[in-house]
Amino acid sequence: MNSSWSIPQLREHLTAALAGTAPALGVGEIAATEVPNEIALVVATSGSTGRAKEVALSARAITASARAANAFIGVEQGDTWSLLLPTDHIAGINVIARAIEAGSQIVDVNGHADFTSIVPTQLHRALNGNDELLRHLRGATAVLVGGAPLQPELRREAEATGITIVTTYGMSESCGGCIYNGRPLDGVEVTTVDGRIALRGDVLASGYLNSDAPFLVDGWFITSDLGEVEDGRVRVTGRADDVIISGGVKISLSAVTDFLNQKFPAHESIAVGLDDTEWGTALAIASTTELDRAAIRAALIEEFGPHLSPKAFAVTSYIPKTTLGKPDRKKFIEEFGRLFS
Repeated sequence: MNSSWSIPQLREHLTAALAGTAPALGVGEIAATEVPNEIALVVATSGSTGRAKEVALSARAITASARAANAFIGVEQGDTWSLLLPTDHIAGINVIARAIEAGSQIVDVNGHADFTSIVPTQLHRALNGNDELLRHLRGATAVLVGGAPLQPELRREAEATGITIVTTYGMSESCGGCIYNGRPLDGVEVTTVDGRIALRGDVLASGYLNSDAPFLVDGWFITSDLGEVEDGRVRVTGRADDVIISGGVKISLSAVTDFLNQKFPAHESIAVGLDDTEWGTALAIASTTELDRAAIRAALIEEFGPHLSPKAFAVTSYIPKTTLGKPDRKKFIEEFGRLFS
């Protein structure tokens, strides 16, 4: 994909790629120069825990995802979408794919949109001073929010102002969001395997271009997210790949981070793991403002048990995020690891 393309140009090229009349598009840094004929899009994952993976998405998968998403939220032919997300991620490309499927016009924050897609950070900014964005979101029939966990308090505040929220869960390997408000989209199946969320359906990628490792296990894509499925509703509880072992006990850093941000909403916090000779990996907590350390310890022990007592704390100027609003632990450690005490 050419970074200089305008949105109309990107839409034109994606339309052609989906129809099979033009080469596949590449999003991010893609090393592959050839793909199978059915592949319309290749997305490079963030690679925060290692080498970036090149996810190959077929036209069939992208179209299935767009149709199911539009059906879930009630998009009709001609409804307007706004593009408020970067197009170097699947989330931004998805907006264009849904607009193509529905024959929709794509606008920016200055225009009226019937539907749009954002990350929690953008929602927070809309509710805390970005009046233009707030007006835009309030005028939409539905606002998809994904890319990172949406705190219940932030959702309640948004809905109280008249914003209709639909939470989404997914990843590049599932053509982005495939579970809306905890419910799988049509054609998507979900279960758990050893505590991890597993997905099956037409929305799944064809595989990785730069990895020979099996992509599916018995037809299922096993995600890196821990979760539960009860009565058809999916609840994400943490990340399997952010679990540290401290003193022989497993601790989910994302679960701790989410809990602290909900328990102490006036502060932005993050949980990280630090190499430690005594504990192997020590649980450390950082916040953008000074917190009562005793209160944090007490709250975590009450919520998770006596084993979960932080061993270090830090106050930092900000919490680094990925472009989709997720806490970037790798970058955080690089910038602020020395501040823990």
